[in-house]
This record gives sequence, C-alpha cells and structure tokens, in this order.
Amino acid sequence: MKQELRNHLLPLLGLFIIISLFWFFNKVPNIEIIYLFIGLLAGSFFLDIDHFIFWFFLKPNIEESRLVQSAFEKKDIKSVISIFESTHKNHHNLIFHHYFFQVVLILISFFIFTSSNNTLIKAFLLALNIHILTDEIIDFYNDKKYLQKWLFAREGKQLSIDSLKYYILTFVILIIFFTILLLKSRT
Repeated sequence: MKQELRNHLLPLLGLFIIISLFWFFNKVPNIEIIYLFIGLLAGSFFLDIDHFIFWFFLKPNIEESRLVQSAFEKKDIKSVISIFESTHKNHHNLIFHHYFFQVVLILISFFIFTSSNNTLIKAFLLALNIHILTDEIIDFYNDKKYLQKWLFAREGKQLSIDSLKYYILTFVILIIFFTILLLKSRT
C-alpha cells in the first residue's frame, strides 16, 4: 500500500509544489492554492472507488468481497486496506480503469480546461488523469500483458503491446497540455 500511495501522491505533490510556487510568485490568491490542493488530493484516490464497486456490486458473492463487506460492517479499515493490497491486481474488469473511461475523461477534461475557470474541478480532473496514467506507466514497465488485460477488458480487439507506448505517450502529451492550462489559468 505504501508503494501504491507513493506512486500516486509523489507526482501530484511535485505538481502541487511547482504550480503553487508559480502562483505564489504571480500573486494568485491563496484560496486558489487551497482549491488546487483539495482537487489534487481528492482526485488522486477517487479512481480507487472502482475496487469498492467491484466488491459491493460487480462481484459481491466472491470470498474476497464477503471479507471486505464484513470488515466494512465492523468498521475495520485496516482489514479493508490489507485485502486491497493483496487483491487489487486481480481486478481486471473495472469501470474507471479502462481505456473507454480514459478517453471520455480526456474529452471532459478538454472541455473543462478550455471553458472553465474553476481551480478545484481542474485539479480534480488533472489528478484523475494522472492517476490512470501512472497505473498505465507502471504496468507498462512491469508487465505489458497485464496492462493490456485491464486497460482493454471487455473488448474483443485490443491494441497490440507494441502500440501501447504510443497510446500512453498520447495521454502524457495531453496531460502536459492540461497542466500548462491549469498553471496559466490564474496568471
């Protein structure tokens, strides 16, 4: 779990520091920096709701799900975290961890980043995009087949393993674009 937290929070912490410093020197109101922090923090964990959807709605009758449901009833968060650590790599058919969701998220993000001035929403969307991209990059370097399996679950046709790097690169470029738009939105 510590590695999972590190993987998702470190990039966002770095981004928060860079944007905050830039905004601080450009005399952006402190409330915008607070909105930035809250949006990045909330977005960094939101996609993990997928696992709760898996346990409570998609596969509620499997042993793992029953254990989580029981731990939840007892308010035993440590057990839920422990089960998450040991089983989250077994969840392939998730709603938010899927290419279709990522494409829809990018389209929504493009609309929001180009038409809204709301720092909280922009930071939240940026964190969502970075979360899924971080998962993709880690799995690309560790196990390309596993990445292909969860990213294109429920699909008969999948991108070839050789094409995954271009897929990821496309989203890296889009997220850099969104980051620049967020950075400039308050200057």
